[in-house]
Amino acid sequence: MAKKKQIELTIEEKLQNALVPKEEQPYKIPNNWCWVRLGNITQIKGGKRIPKGTSLLKENTGYKYIRVTDMKNGTVLNDDIHYISKDIYNKISNYTISKNDIYITCAGTIGRVGIIPVEFDGANLTENADKIIIKHINKNLLVKVLSSYIVQKQIQEVITTGCQPKLAIKKIEQLKIPLPPINEQQRIVERIEFLFVKLDRAKELIENTLAQFEQNKMAILHKAFIGELTAKWRKENNIDLSSWENGILMDFCKINPKKINTKEFDDDMIVSFIPMPCVSDIWGKIIKKELRKLGEVKKGYTNFCEGDVLFAKITPCMENGKSAIVDKLENDIGFGSTEFYVLRCDENKLNNKYLHYFVRQKTFRDEAKGEMTGAVGQQRVPKTFLENYKMKVPTIEEQQEIVNILDKLLAKYNKIKNLEQQLEKIELLKKAILAKAFRGELGTNNPDEESAENLLKEILAEK
Repeated sequence: MAKKKQIELTIEEKLQNALVPKEEQPYKIPNNWCWVRLGNITQIKGGKRIPKGTSLLKENTGYKYIRVTDMKNGTVLNDDIHYISKDIYNKISNYTISKNDIYITCAGTIGRVGIIPVEFDGANLTENADKIIIKHINKNLLVKVLSSYIVQKQIQEVITTGCQPKLAIKKIEQLKIPLPPINEQQRIVERIEFLFVKLDRAKELIENTLAQFEQNKMAILHKAFIGELTAKWRKENNIDLSSWENGILMDFCKINPKKINTKEFDDDMIVSFIPMPCVSDIWGKIIKKELRKLGEVKKGYTNFCEGDVLFAKITPCMENGKSAIVDKLENDIGFGSTEFYVLRCDENKLNNKYLHYFVRQKTFRDEAKGEMTGAVGQQRVPKTFLENYKMKVPTIEEQQEIVNILDKLLAKYNKIKNLEQQLEKIELLKKAILAKAFRGELGTNNPDEESAENLLKEILAEK
């Protein structure tokens, strides 16, 4: 009945239903543009998860299957393709995708957008992503619109909560987007791509420099933890590598030590609080501390003391290197995110700076990543990985010497790390360009061109 009623509507009536009322429009756009809901100008179809218990195949069966984890930076990774059998394909064949379809991820990392490459024509799409079929609209423009702040903000506002947050198709259909005239769409895309090419070139140069830095740093840390950096020091002090003690990490430090007893303290006492964003993965330091009342944080949060090493357990914070040594705390008491492990060194066996350098090295984080457990997007390093991690530890005196050497050697690299902040600025510039583009502020709009409402009528006439 609903479908029949839609068919009976006139084009003008359909147009009024498709346009976003003025009071609901996020911001002002040029007069010959219009605000529309995504579902009125596109057809959106969901993906399909393969039946439970079915394994993905590596051998080429002729039936490709794309997962959300195969999608990155607006494209589909082609170096790790998965396949399904013909029988499974027949069961989910209604969920195939075509080359140049637009996808939007609706679970895991929600809101990633891109275009399906030609080589994936006819593949199947996981249920954690939806495909968007469009006509009469520049696909590159729509990808950029969906990636812009105004749409991504809407997406975050309509995500359903639960064990696994999701973005429903009906919510995607209701997303409000600015629609320019067809010729203006192409001019906007060309202008954005012209500007992005310059930014991407700068980004590439910075990333290459940082990659070289990371490689050099890894080599230095490797030498530190096998004793090469202190070979001369040992010779001068008449000791050798046999002085290094074999053991596991919990032989040298406590992992998540018992919380302090707060019964004698007033709940209104101010203490330091450190959420995950307050630890810099770039610098490996606490960049900010919040002040909270003890009564607000003494339950349900991780407790730590000055000198403890904080180590992020959850993805992607752990892989990014979020760890820090706790410095001065308000009233000598600290609480923070439950996603931190607290490593408290036995001062007679392990130097906390030495440990911090150790857990920040990429080889250690890579090993930790390989042991992660849990659902996609919520994976964590198990405590047993840290407790049972095998290591050779030098004397406390040699540890201090290693720390002294590393502090000097890595000091010059800390200046290079400023480049990571430049990468963040590039991403902010891109967002600013997209924001201007979809406000009609890139200087490309021709106010005398035919209104986008006429384009919308053409689209609605074919739907």
